[in-house]
Amino acid sequence: MADEWRKVAEQVRNWGRWGTDDQLGTLNFITPARIARAAQLARQGRTIQLGVPFDAYGPQGASGFRRNPVHLMSVDGGDAEFAANLGDWGGRTEAQIAGMYAHSPMRFNDDYIMMPLQAATQWDALSHVYYDGEMYNGYPAAAVTSFGATKLGIEQVAERGGVVGRGVLLDVARHRNVPRLAPSTVITPQDLDAVAASQDVSIEPGDVLIVRTGWWTRFLETRKAGEWFGATPGLSWRCAQWLHEHDIAAVAVDNPTVEVMPPEDGVLMPLHMLALRDMGMPLGEIWDLEALGRDCADDGIYEFLLCAPALRIPGGVGTPISPVAIK
Repeated sequence: MADEWRKVAEQVRNWGRWGTDDQLGTLNFITPARIARAAQLARQGRTIQLGVPFDAYGPQGASGFRRNPVHLMSVDGGDAEFAANLGDWGGRTEAQIAGMYAHSPMRFNDDYIMMPLQAATQWDALSHVYYDGEMYNGYPAAAVTSFGATKLGIEQVAERGGVVGRGVLLDVARHRNVPRLAPSTVITPQDLDAVAASQDVSIEPGDVLIVRTGWWTRFLETRKAGEWFGATPGLSWRCAQWLHEHDIAAVAVDNPTVEVMPPEDGVLMPLHMLALRDMGMPLGEIWDLEALGRDCADDGIYEFLLCAPALRIPGGVGTPISPVAIK
């Protein structure tokens, strides 16, 4: 059982499918024509936020190698010391700058943030996961150095305009008539088919698959990050073949790992390896799908225009995002 996923890897591997130099993977399925068709799904002009807050109260920190965002103010309350720190601004002396500032009513605030690129709602870049010394399309793991990813960095996604296309919600929790799935519930390919059929929604090439488990609400209720990460419902690694057969462009889930945890067969994160490394498929984690789930249940429409741009961070192996569904 431990090596069964490797047989699937041979079947779903997309290396060379879009050329030996490809760094986009399954996002190649989202063609201009498919984006144009997806734009027609924005019929009401209704926007639904799918991101969680980037603040100090999120779920990160339990793992030990990530932390929640730290938000700091660098200028606040019309900081009078600002003018003295501008230096030689436009050839003006410090006294001239101070005089301009003193005689102007304008004051302002400024801030910055420190955070892992995968602190809250996120896309994993294709450089995030590898095995046997290789990443997607055969790029060597050594292509990621202490300076960042020289191949498969998140800027590849950003420079194509991010992830924009037809989103399809499969609401597994609502299909089972529960507010959220139980810890460590495995979602199988058969489950995906059953939910799609019950919602009367088609799965098309180039779709971004959004799977609601309701698990985000568990963290909001308990704020126990370790528990939330440790036993999450999610996709079986056996869904890799289903995703491959349907030419899915990307997958996002309202849990921390997309796939079920603890792992089914004792292999750590096999779906991550199959998706990111073998298929070249971006994974979205920690999405808030509660409002979207209610909206889709109300109008019976489970397809929408999805806009989930990546930040243009050269060499990044992930990116924070604030995705939006438009119906």
